[in-house]
Amino acid sequence: MSEQSSRRPGSRTWTALAVALVVVAVVAVVVAVTGQQQAPQPVAAPAQGTSSAAGATGAPSAPPASPDTAAAAPAPAAAQPVAVSIPTIGVTSDLLRLGLNDDGTVEVPPLGPDDQAGWYERGPAPGDVGPAVLLGHVDSAEHGPGVFFDLGALQPGDEVEVARADGTVAVFAVDRVERHPKDDFPTIEVYGDTADAQLRLITCGGDFDSSVRSYEDNVIAFATLARTEPA
Repeated sequence: MSEQSSRRPGSRTWTALAVALVVVAVVAVVVAVTGQQQAPQPVAAPAQGTSSAAGATGAPSAPPASPDTAAAAPAPAAAQPVAVSIPTIGVTSDLLRLGLNDDGTVEVPPLGPDDQAGWYERGPAPGDVGPAVLLGHVDSAEHGPGVFFDLGALQPGDEVEVARADGTVAVFAVDRVERHPKDDFPTIEVYGDTADAQLRLITCGGDFDSSVRSYEDNVIAFATLARTEPA
């Protein structure tokens, strides 16, 4: 065996190897974290051409203007919702009450470590005829994934359970999940009259525009009442 082949690596070699391993480990961690923070994204839906643009805050669009929009909502026939559960994506949340912002867009729940979904109380209650609307955040820079982070992963047939104040649970089956640009929001599809009890779940999606600190799209799950159960 030659002298060169029997010589052990020097300190510089070990240092270079250690640095290389650290770099590889850091890259692996970054890739893993980045993957975990990317919310599931449904395929973008075709342009509607009947949108109502989102406000400057990036909040979801409001229903078409009408004499009832500014007035208090009529008392719902169904009991008011108090909580939502979506077993397939691990969602369990109490429901806040949401109205309209000053710019006419729908309110969204406040961002916080205890992220919650909210019910747009100017619309139908879940289980009443018409489209009940629930909203929740996808994520935040400070607190990470939000209550509706995995909304885009829902599949047709998945169930959404809405607990109500009278002790009943309205169970909805998902029909489809779509992604729409906020400046081409499908207002009529979301808020338009329906012949039966429907549910819409809305969060943000698509690319993040750092200049306005808002996502460019909305992810919307459409669901239909399947049954009503005791709690």
